[in-house]
Amino acid sequence: MGFFSLFSKEKKQTLDKGLEKTKEGVWGRLKRAVAGRRTIDDDFLDQLEEIFITSDVGAETTLRIIERIQARAARDKYMGERELNEMLVEEISDLLAENGGEGGSGDFCLPAGSSKPYVIMVVGVNGVGKTTTIGKLAYGYKQAGYKVMLGAADTFRAAAVEQLDEWGRRADVPVVKQQLGSDAAAVAFDTLQSAVANGMDVVIIDTAGRLHNKKGLMDELTKIKRVMERVVPGAPQEVLLVLDGSTGQNAFEQARQFSAATQVTDLAVTKLDGTARGGVVIGISDQFKIPVKYIGLGEGIGDLQVFNKREFVESLFANR
Repeated sequence: MGFFSLFSKEKKQTLDKGLEKTKEGVWGRLKRAVAGRRTIDDDFLDQLEEIFITSDVGAETTLRIIERIQARAARDKYMGERELNEMLVEEISDLLAENGGEGGSGDFCLPAGSSKPYVIMVVGVNGVGKTTTIGKLAYGYKQAGYKVMLGAADTFRAAAVEQLDEWGRRADVPVVKQQLGSDAAAVAFDTLQSAVANGMDVVIIDTAGRLHNKKGLMDELTKIKRVMERVVPGAPQEVLLVLDGSTGQNAFEQARQFSAATQVTDLAVTKLDGTARGGVVIGISDQFKIPVKYIGLGEGIGDLQVFNKREFVESLFANR
């Protein structure tokens, strides 16, 4: 199941390329702030705070990072840009590691000991790349050797079903769907029944992308989960919230609302290649204590990556 580990170099190149706008835009200011310095003083910390906040890391996480840098600087003698970059990589990686979730191996693989089919219910508002992320997930798991099935439970938009159907074709995985306006829970139920009958390893369920009423959303998602449990006890094993990284603080608000509406277990942050706001991944991962599991770095079917904290932070800060 280690198909993607064969392409670790290519994946690193994709990560670096996908974060170019963040590195060259906001994070590029870091080099100017460091230039000529031999010590970390209040003026530098003020500049560092501004850089983090304007890259949508978030105020709370920024303060936590600044505190760690201050404490580290008091212990270690600061010598220059290289040492500061190493300090940032270590302290931010350690901060994220404290908030749960593994760093990620880079592979699309199921958790050890998980029952089959492993069910992923995907939630998120319209326009964040939810259905596209599902298609890329399906492709990743399929390439890793798993049998994958999709369920089109976003039955309120004809475009959503059609789009999922197209992604299923591209990923070469079956899609279970019903007529527009059908009961979403019934689609999920039929999908799991078919998955069990056909020996599927992974089932990915799309859901309606709206958040106009928390109670209505909670009721619908609760119903979907309840009917799935009748077929696969414990389903869904994963509730994946998809967020658009280019929306900055709006992504934080969506994370808050969906976390209140349902039990989100993992996050996918998309569209990072088109924004200088890549710091949002650090802030969301830290503040919500919900692991970022996947990041979207392009439009290609293979441009969704399993999130590795250390590699992500190194790509932003490490000397080149």
